[in-house]
Amino acid sequence: MASQQGLPKTHRALVLTSTDEPPEVKVIPTPQPGPGSAIVKVEAANIISYSKNIYNGTRKYSFPMPLVIGTSGLGRVAAIGPDAVLLEPGQLVFIDCFVRGRDDPGSAFLLGVHEGNTEASKKLMRGEWRDATYAEYAKLPLENLYPLNESLLGSKFEYGIEDLQDISRLLVPYGGLSDIGLKAGETIVITPATGPFGSAAVKVALAMGARVIAMGRNAEILKNLAAKNERVETVQITGDMLADLKSLQAFGMIDAYFDISPPEASESMHFKSCILSLRHGGRVSLMGGLKGELNIPIRAILQKDLMLKGKWMYSRQDVKDLIKLIEIGVLKLGDRKAEKFALEDWEKAFDAAFNSSATGAGAVLVP
Repeated sequence: MASQQGLPKTHRALVLTSTDEPPEVKVIPTPQPGPGSAIVKVEAANIISYSKNIYNGTRKYSFPMPLVIGTSGLGRVAAIGPDAVLLEPGQLVFIDCFVRGRDDPGSAFLLGVHEGNTEASKKLMRGEWRDATYAEYAKLPLENLYPLNESLLGSKFEYGIEDLQDISRLLVPYGGLSDIGLKAGETIVITPATGPFGSAAVKVALAMGARVIAMGRNAEILKNLAAKNERVETVQITGDMLADLKSLQAFGMIDAYFDISPPEASESMHFKSCILSLRHGGRVSLMGGLKGELNIPIRAILQKDLMLKGKWMYSRQDVKDLIKLIEIGVLKLGDRKAEKFALEDWEKAFDAAFNSSATGAGAVLVP
């Protein structure tokens, strides 16, 4: 079936064999489609801001090697398995890196990044879905490929690949915001709002109709966020819990709090300030990857009937819903262009992504 669909025998891919050595571009056999899968010709593969620290071992992520690394992206269907009924060759699709077990959705891993936390998720990544998207072709589960309305997105909104690549960044906070049922007209604290995912959370929350209190340490980035939308207020994190709480309370009733703090932030006092600022019945979404344990004000949580929810990534329905928001024009793209890099320039690409917090631009690999 694969030969009838015109797949080449080999293709180029960025392969990691050890975190002690840099990845290399190699020529490897092209994957073949089977039941439950499709082969995608990768148009652009996203780069996480801290990718270089994943693949050099600084972040102790667990994954099998050798590995074709990568993450979410965009591509065109090149070949389909015998049971595909929606996808067709040539379609532009969003490639979702969050792979789940078909018979156990709780067994999940991040394609090309992390093999998850259970033996079942490790089995998935070490077996059928081992290789990712920093390659000319990638084999993916059918359910991880989401068709995009190319004529609408391209003709009406004039979005190109450099615009659509931002879907994967926006999806992460959308998963947490959707999980706590953020509603139009509500007020939500987002922190830190100054990084790639935090700024994405601000953008998504605004598209969902909320008022945002953007919180962070970088005053210049906070100022820029507020200048872009009249529904954005800002609070700079000072490290003084009571002072930050007072600053938050000055904005009146706060319905929700979304946090996507980095690993080193577990000792920060802003968690307590934000939780204490919530109204009775308020909600909290925690999505950050903290290293340590979080000290939370349990008495206030009990007395105020607060809801705390952790969320790793998003649901499949969230992916569909976010794409709808983009296709009907509620969630606008185009304000965060991505610099394009060839596979051979992966090191420059990783550096550009690492600096994305300061530059406001992303980076993608274009095989």
